[in-house]
Amino acid sequence: MPLTPLLRPLSTPLLLLALGLPTLACADATARRSFDVPAGSLAGALTRFAGQAGVSLSVDPALVSGRSSAGLQGEYGVEEGFQALLRGSGLQLLPAGQGGYTLVPQAQPVEGAHELPSTTINGEGFGPASDAYAGGQVARRGNQGLLGERDFMETPFNMTSLTSEALQNQQARTLADAVANDPSVRTTNPSAGRFEQFSVRGFSLYNSDVAYGGLYGVLPTYSIDMEMVERVDILKGPGALLNGLAPNGSIGGGVNIEPKRAGDTPLTEFTALYASAGQAGGHVDIGRRFGEDQRFGLRLNAVRQSGDTEWDHQSLDREATVLGFDVRGERARLSLDVGHQERDVDAPMERVGLAANVKVPKAKDVHHNFAQPWSYSRAKDTFGALRGEYDISDSLMLYGAFGARKGDYDFLRHNVLVNNNSGRFTVSPRAFQREEDVRTATVGARSWFNTGPVGHTLNLSLNRFELTFDNSGARYANGVSNLFEPVALPSPGTPTAPDDPTHTETVLSSLALADTLSFADDTVLLTLGARLQRVEVDSSTDGIPDQAYDERATSPAMGLVWRTTEQLSLYMNYMEGLTQGQTAPETAENSGEVFAPFRSKQLEVGAKYDMGRFSTTLSLFRIERPMYYTDAAGYLRDDGEQRNQGLELNLFGEPLDGVRVLGGAMFLDATQVRTVGGVNDGKRPVGAPIVNANLGLEWDIPAVQGLTLSARMIHTSSQYLDTANTQKLDAWQRYDLGARYAMKLGGKDVTLRASVENVLDKAYWASANVPEGTATGMTMSTPRTWLVSATVGF
Repeated sequence: MPLTPLLRPLSTPLLLLALGLPTLACADATARRSFDVPAGSLAGALTRFAGQAGVSLSVDPALVSGRSSAGLQGEYGVEEGFQALLRGSGLQLLPAGQGGYTLVPQAQPVEGAHELPSTTINGEGFGPASDAYAGGQVARRGNQGLLGERDFMETPFNMTSLTSEALQNQQARTLADAVANDPSVRTTNPSAGRFEQFSVRGFSLYNSDVAYGGLYGVLPTYSIDMEMVERVDILKGPGALLNGLAPNGSIGGGVNIEPKRAGDTPLTEFTALYASAGQAGGHVDIGRRFGEDQRFGLRLNAVRQSGDTEWDHQSLDREATVLGFDVRGERARLSLDVGHQERDVDAPMERVGLAANVKVPKAKDVHHNFAQPWSYSRAKDTFGALRGEYDISDSLMLYGAFGARKGDYDFLRHNVLVNNNSGRFTVSPRAFQREEDVRTATVGARSWFNTGPVGHTLNLSLNRFELTFDNSGARYANGVSNLFEPVALPSPGTPTAPDDPTHTETVLSSLALADTLSFADDTVLLTLGARLQRVEVDSSTDGIPDQAYDERATSPAMGLVWRTTEQLSLYMNYMEGLTQGQTAPETAENSGEVFAPFRSKQLEVGAKYDMGRFSTTLSLFRIERPMYYTDAAGYLRDDGEQRNQGLELNLFGEPLDGVRVLGGAMFLDATQVRTVGGVNDGKRPVGAPIVNANLGLEWDIPAVQGLTLSARMIHTSSQYLDTANTQKLDAWQRYDLGARYAMKLGGKDVTLRASVENVLDKAYWASANVPEGTATGMTMSTPRTWLVSATVGF
């Protein structure tokens, strides 16, 4: 964290920015260290950089008046960083005594003025910068809500931030493809199903809990396309302090998505897309900056892909358009993102549930899509987010954001609950219509100042999330089918019974205060904070009020980072959170019932080692929260407590020239406690494998310039489907292979990509859904899938 300057006007027309402490004035100008200076006025950027560097800077205010800076993030020497901030300003640096500098116009030939080597700055103003770590697959910094964006070495959490470059090279289509890189995250719903859902550290994560630049509930509810994404931040552990209450909890961790911004270099790209079985389409990406000092930016991303999938009688049609606009002013930054996404799936694959005492079927015996051909999923989302920052002074910034989404969903589906060892299940068609309206906002202030030898970054944040949704539907006559030999039944006719319409209004509001204290030249960073939270839920069925909650709680949080060396950071955190209770899904007999809010707790310690080109994070964690399960009668219940503790190892970087690594492992010790009558005490929870492991490799072939080969292995150990631990899924491995070739063709940049997922075409049960999910059951693996794309830059 920066040691914020003390501003002292002198009797001369010079403004002395006395930054840092006298004991830090002799900072080594050549030593490299991590800096995080946001875009804004040049005076503010220089002030913050000098404060973080522990040097003083004297400058005539007239020289910097009216000038702006793109800021910088990453590792720099003192003089190297100053030169980066001054690029294009017409100013140059002049030493002014030990640990001090001044600025002069470049037009003045001054003896001793520094002509420093050129430095490339990737900052893009308000929004994420392309400060990729070695190898380009992971960004150095990620979004941490009210704490701002931080370098991963100065973060008291386990966080991995995937870049748009990595997503494009892996041909990621949705968020499920992106999070497949992280060993602590697993997808718990079938590919090309009605929706995507995930498990982080053994706890559910819903798309509604995926933040969009720190705002919950703005992104599409059921699936999120990756073409709109600049960066995916995967944060492990509860994040209530950072972004407020997540709509569905995010107990094991959360995901934040940063939108794309126009860079300083004009961009026009078209990517042709193809996936095996006939899904063809294209993606357009256009970015431009214009105006004085390129202050205004526009970024357009549009994608359309449709066709048959690997499963019989299944087709998928997805399209999305997102337009981003941003302004970089001297003291103000503003951005606006507006998007629309549609996703239509015919015969979406369903999870497979098992009745009590039924043996787990062999996945290799499932050869066909067991969803009825007439089933479908239709989802439309229109969303937007407005964000702004304003520098009141060089040590005080105000910020705010507002987001909204309108969602319309239409489903015709059926459960797959196998009731005997021969694979028989009853087809119970149900139609659902759902409308969602989300409004969310955050306002806050961030201030930098010193108290004696201690630096402070004080954050104040107020968050509010409002969700209104209406459910309606109908049931149809039952039929019978089989998991191994599906029976195509007639399309449903006249409904046998309508479902009672439900209406739910949820308001999540909170106020947070946090202070990050920096000691000993920023080598020790201590974050202390608390969030006052309120959960209000009103639910009614067929117009009759039946549930209401209004709960309040104060959740403390603490994070500590000790940078023992420039390469090694030790950290710890303790987090508490109040979370809205689970809502019984449409598949439950008590559909629509909203459970009371609950508390969760996490304690985590870890170490991060950055070797410059290769980095590793080792974490030990413990998370506690209440449990949910679906009983034999089909009712969602709450019972007991789930305790997940484990060890995580994350790896990323480019340890050798042309060789990139991305992966790690999670070892999970999960248990049930305080269950009714102690029946399941000591047993493993549903969907909690002992070991998850990922290893992704890329190799640039030296003999063929532009050619890269890639491979990835994903492993998940065995896991239980039921709380009694009588139904167990086998361990599985998936292997992916790929290649890409970058070249010049007709004077244009062209990149060809081809990959195959599940290259061995192995069938397996990929996950057992955690019990609080919207439909309990097993997730079928996706068959071998070919992905081909060609990107042309104009």
